[in-house]
Amino acid sequence: MTGPKPEMVRRLERPRPFPGDYSGNARAVIERGFKVILTQNWIIIVSGFFEPLLYLFAMGYGLGGMIGTVSGPGGAEIPYIQFIAPALLASSAMNGAIYDSTWNVFFKMRFAKLYQAMVQTSLGPMDVAIGEIFMALFRGFLYSLGFMGVLYGLGIVSGRTPLLMVPAAVLVAFGFASFGMGITSFMKTFQQMDLINFVMLPMFMLSGTLFPISVLPEALQGVVMAMPLWHGIELMRQLAVAHFDWSTLGHAAYFLVMVVLGLWFTTARLRKLFLR
Repeated sequence: MTGPKPEMVRRLERPRPFPGDYSGNARAVIERGFKVILTQNWIIIVSGFFEPLLYLFAMGYGLGGMIGTVSGPGGAEIPYIQFIAPALLASSAMNGAIYDSTWNVFFKMRFAKLYQAMVQTSLGPMDVAIGEIFMALFRGFLYSLGFMGVLYGLGIVSGRTPLLMVPAAVLVAFGFASFGMGITSFMKTFQQMDLINFVMLPMFMLSGTLFPISVLPEALQGVVMAMPLWHGIELMRQLAVAHFDWSTLGHAAYFLVMVVLGLWFTTARLRKLFLR
């Protein structure tokens, strides 16, 4: 006779509601992710919180002291530090999500062979994708929560409306994470992974993070306005000053579409790789 099976094993053996792709058990992937954070990755997560703070103090107070005010949402003049703070929050959410859904995934996929083992259980590709993307969202949530605490503490934002920047940051992280894992599935070497930074750095510099995109050549402005980070930054700035119009819904809708397409793309890639 054998004893009762452990809870984790029972969950992994549940039948799939959508055979081949989704078993409804992404929780098993999430639980593993939290255990890894508590034992190994917490230092990496904490260190990622300080990069946007360095930009905030160096650019916001340093350069901002010379610049003065710039045009914000609706054309109102706002201090430079209030201009870049929401943008840095969006960038922080993006960076946290991208790290978890690319470099972290790359190691698990190419070296630890973790996902290959997962899909040999009742877990499907969508379970794996949802679990890993959730961990990326959790990281983005931690970054945004800590950064918002600093902004309120320094008096850069005030009132209740800017609190909406936290769920907005999670939405931004969701959009990037949903695509990050699928894109990483094409990467086979560390040199290829550098292509991600090759895309991320120009997007950070040109998406209106540190200056209005109106100073860019008109042709380049159109390219920037198609980038996801620009939509995230504009959404954050509007929430920070409580300025809402139809473009607010447009920026949010951009990321909702991005999430749906990203989940479909990532699930399709994992299915092709591991269930061939």
